[in-house]
Amino acid sequence: MPEVVSVRNLVKRYGDLLALDHFSLSIGAGEIFGLLGPNGSGKTTAINCILQLLTFDKGDIRLFGEPMSATRYDLKRRIGVVPQQVAVFNELTVRENVDYFCSLYVADKNRRRQLVDQAISFVSLEDYVRFRPKKLSGGLLRRLNIACGIAHQPELIFFDEPTVAVDPQSRASILEGIRRLNGQGTTVVYTSHYMEEVEQLCNRVMIMDHGRSLAQGTVEELQRSISTGEKIKVEVGELAPEALERVRELPRVVSASMTDGELVCSCENGGSNLVQVLSVLSDCGVAYGRIVCEPPTLNDVFLEITGRELRD
Repeated sequence: MPEVVSVRNLVKRYGDLLALDHFSLSIGAGEIFGLLGPNGSGKTTAINCILQLLTFDKGDIRLFGEPMSATRYDLKRRIGVVPQQVAVFNELTVRENVDYFCSLYVADKNRRRQLVDQAISFVSLEDYVRFRPKKLSGGLLRRLNIACGIAHQPELIFFDEPTVAVDPQSRASILEGIRRLNGQGTTVVYTSHYMEEVEQLCNRVMIMDHGRSLAQGTVEELQRSISTGEKIKVEVGELAPEALERVRELPRVVSASMTDGELVCSCENGGSNLVQVLSVLSDCGVAYGRIVCEPPTLNDVFLEITGRELRD
C-alpha cells in the first residue's frame, strides 16, 4: 500500500514547551486513520505541521511520496481540511460558501458548478442552499463545514473532531458521509474524543500524548496489547457471598460484583476467563442465563497506556 502521509521525527517547540517530540506517522492510501489523544496531546499541532500551516524545528514530511513545503500548492490541491471550529462566512449563503472554498482550488466555473452541486448533495443540504449560516442548526453547520472541505474532491482529507456538539441524526449522517468518501478512494485522517466513532470508522488508530506516539494498530491489536481483558456479564438472579468470593479469587479476575441480578467480572487479558467463571458457578449450583463478553474499549486502552482518561 503506497504511503499518502509520511512523517519522520517531527519536532515542534513553543518556547520551552515541546509540543511534538520526534513524532512519526505513516498512513497508507485508502485508510481511515484515527489520531487519538487528550486535549493538548499534540494532535492539532501535528496536523498543522503536516499541512505546513505551522513551521517546525526538525523532521521530514512527505505527502503522496513528495516532500511537503509551504509552497507545494500542487500537493495542497489534493488535500481537504474540515477543522474542529466551523469556518464559514456568515455573509454568504450555503451555496456561495461552498463555491468560494471550491474556487480556491478549481478555477473553471463550469467544473466548479458541478463540484459544488455534488458537495451540497453529498451532505444533504439541497433544501438550504439559499440559507445563511446563522439560520442553520449546529448539525447543518457541521455539514456545511464538511461540504466546504470536500468540494474540490481531495484525495486526502483531515477531519478534526467533525461531530462535536451535533445531534445524533447529524452525527450518523456525517459518519456515513465519511464512509462513502473513503469508499470512493479518499484517504481520511480522523480525530475525535468519541471512541464509538473511531471503533466504527477507522482501519488503524494511533494513540498519542505529550507529542509522542504511544501505540498504534488496529482496534483489535490495541485491545490485545493491554493487560485489561474482557468484561464478563452473567445473569444469575441471586448469588451467595461464598460463590461471589470464589469468582473473585480466580487468578485473572480483577473485580467481581453483583448488579441487578447480574454478575459483572472485569478480567485480565489472556486465559479462559469465561470458562473459569462459569465453572465456579456450576460448582456452586448457580443457574445462569444470558452471558455477555465485552472486549476492552479504546478508552480502556488509552487509560492503561497513558494513565488518564481520553476525554481529559
